Formats: sequence, C-alpha cells, structure tokens
Amino acid sequence: YGELADAARRVTTLLRRHGVTEGDTVALTLPKGAAQVVAVLGVLAAGACYAPVGIEQPAVRRRRVHETAGARLVLTDPEHARLCRAVPGLTVLTLDQAAAEHPAAEIAAPGPESPAYLLFTSGSTGVPKGVEVPHRAVVNTLEALGERFAVGPGDRTLALSALDFDLAAFDLFAPLSAGGAVVVVGEEHRKDAHHWTALVRGHGVTLLQCVPAVLDLLLAAGADTGLGSTPRLALLGGDWIGLDQPARLRALVPGCRFVALGGMTEAAVHSTVFEVDEVDPDWVSVPYGTPLRNMRARVVDLHGYDCPDLVPGELWIGGPGVATGYRGDPERTAERFVEHDGERWYRSGDLARYRADGVLEFLGRADHQVKIGGHRIELGEVESALEADPSVLRAVAVVIEEPARRLAALVTP
Repeated sequence: YGELADAARRVTTLLRRHGVTEGDTVALTLPKGAAQVVAVLGVLAAGACYAPVGIEQPAVRRRRVHETAGARLVLTDPEHARLCRAVPGLTVLTLDQAAAEHPAAEIAAPGPESPAYLLFTSGSTGVPKGVEVPHRAVVNTLEALGERFAVGPGDRTLALSALDFDLAAFDLFAPLSAGGAVVVVGEEHRKDAHHWTALVRGHGVTLLQCVPAVLDLLLAAGADTGLGSTPRLALLGGDWIGLDQPARLRALVPGCRFVALGGMTEAAVHSTVFEVDEVDPDWVSVPYGTPLRNMRARVVDLHGYDCPDLVPGELWIGGPGVATGYRGDPERTAERFVEHDGERWYRSGDLARYRADGVLEFLGRADHQVKIGGHRIELGEVESALEADPSVLRAVAVVIEEPARRLAALVTP
C-alpha cells in the first residue's frame, strides 16, 4: 500500500504541475496492468475524473471520446503515446515522467457529486455517450456490496475487466477500500484463461467478478487445471447468465457463493442482486433480483405508470447509485434521467417484470441496443461507422447467435 500510494501521489504531482485541478477530466490510455491502478489513483488524488480510452480503440472513436470528455491531458506510456498524439490539442504525459516527481503531500477531497469517472457507451448516432459517474454513486455500490458480502482485508479480486468497462471499478475499489488486494491481469494475458486460473490459484483470489462469457472461459480452463480452494464468491453481471454456471462453478470450488447482479454504467455498475442457491427448473434465465441497499427499481408502462406483477415494462432505476448524466448531452440526459414523485430515475431501456415475490426478471431490450460480451452496443453506431466509408451506401447491423453471439452487418455498395 505504501508503494502504491507513493507512485500514485507522484502522478498527482505531475498532473497538478500541468494545471489539473479538482473537477477536471484526465484521459487514460494504458495497457491492462498494474500501471492502470497507479494512474487511476493518481488522477483521483488530484480531485480529477478519469476517462479510460482503450489502446485498441479506433482512431476516429478515440478522437470523439476525447472531444466529448473535454480532456486536455492524457496519461499513457511511451509505447502508446503515438496513439494519443494524433488527437489535436491534447497534452500527452507518460507515467515515466511521474516517476521523477515528488509524491504529493496532500490529496484532494472532492464532494460526493464530483465526477469520479467518465465511461463511454455506444451511441445510436455514431457518437459515443459519456456517462458521468459521481463519487456518491460509486461509493454506494461499493458499500452496499462490501457490507452484504463482508469484503475485507483478506479478500483479493482478479481484475479481468478492461478499465473502460464499468465492472473494473468494483475490481479495483472494492478490495482497495477495504484493505484487500487486486490481482492484476497483464495485457499479454488478458485473453489467456489458463493464465487466469494460475493467478487464482497462485495468489489466492477470493472474489471473481465478471460477465458470464468470461466465467465460461474461466470454468473451461479450470476444468483442466482447477481453481484452487480460495474463491468464496462469484459475482456475475452485464449479460444473461447461463443456468448451468452455478453448478459448474461449485463442481470446481465447492461452497463458492454464486451471485447474479443487474445493472448498467448509468447506475454505478450494479443495482440489483440475486444469490443463486439452487437453479429452479422453471427458470428461463437467472433472475435479476432485488435492488441493492439504498437503490430502487420500477417497472413502468408507456404512460409512466407502474406495471402489475408479471406484466412486462421498462425498468427504471433510482437511488444514490444513479449517474449524473451524459457529458455534454443535455437532451439525451433529460430523456433518460427523469424525475418522478420527487426522485430521480434512470430509464434503462431494459424490459423487465416483477414476480409476485418481489424479484425482478430481465426480459431483454426495449430498443435497438444489444449486448455482446457484456457490452451494450447500439446497432446504429455500427451502421453509422460503416456508412461513413465512401464505398458503402447503406448498412444494417445485426446479431448472429450461432455458433457464438457476435455482431455482423449487411451493406449496400
């Protein structure tokens, strides 16, 4: 912890020397690894908001993300600095430069409504949407899950998710805020499931949090090599959860708790929870669950009225976990973040229904978004990108289910 704090505070000093103050946004473009953790903490210690932009992002999308974020600075490493220099008006800093600074003596203490991070989701017009998530929202999710599942100094997460995917926030902050540890997967191994199992066994990972597709890879690799005996909790979110997964996990790690979490970037990662003891043979999928502590959920018809039990409607999420809105897009913010009975709600666009026992069931999307590997993708963004090519007249994006769920498109030349 001392070494991590020292490295992060050097980043803080570097940022402040280049004019970063509380409330500013700093972009991060770093390969997966421990350097990401140092950079994130350094940005937050400066009172700024971090906006991750993956190293694999296309140049056009990278530029649009930086423009929407309003970031003047990007933190990167020497190997990927060239990706960032292509963006006009952006000051490029590397973590190597931070190593030469003195650690900041004081760190910022931003208010609960100050932005903690800015994550970009797919936009139907071809322009990514920047979800601005305040400290208040992140802390609510961390404390609700931390208390419910007794996250403490003995816990270790396996940081599988990309930094620009919201599940990464839990992987980092849940253990670090409780005195635990993060086992970081490096860029060179981010697609190597057998390496993940070696990390789980070798470093005593206790908390596994990922999307169902990643758990499938982990379970398949674990069937060959085992997962050891330390995992005590599996947290699954971001997509449909296979009914076979709880039994497959417990066959490898008897007694490991299996928890389904529902949520979205606009509501600070996770909003609902459902622990699976035994899979009901009548289930079509694992239920969405009930709202986390302090959170609320409505199932609403087209006129804004609550639907009766078992009647499908749009899922609205309320409570302190709800994000501030979309950066630089007041129109879309007003459309999705609404007031009702004196409270603020996020209209998710997900279809759901309440069972008679108060448990929510997820039924799919009400719009043209799809989920691939846990990521919400607007088919319109894919179509817009294709039609930007002068050789393409029209494009239609679709999802192919077999042999594996993936994107495809049809174009008219």
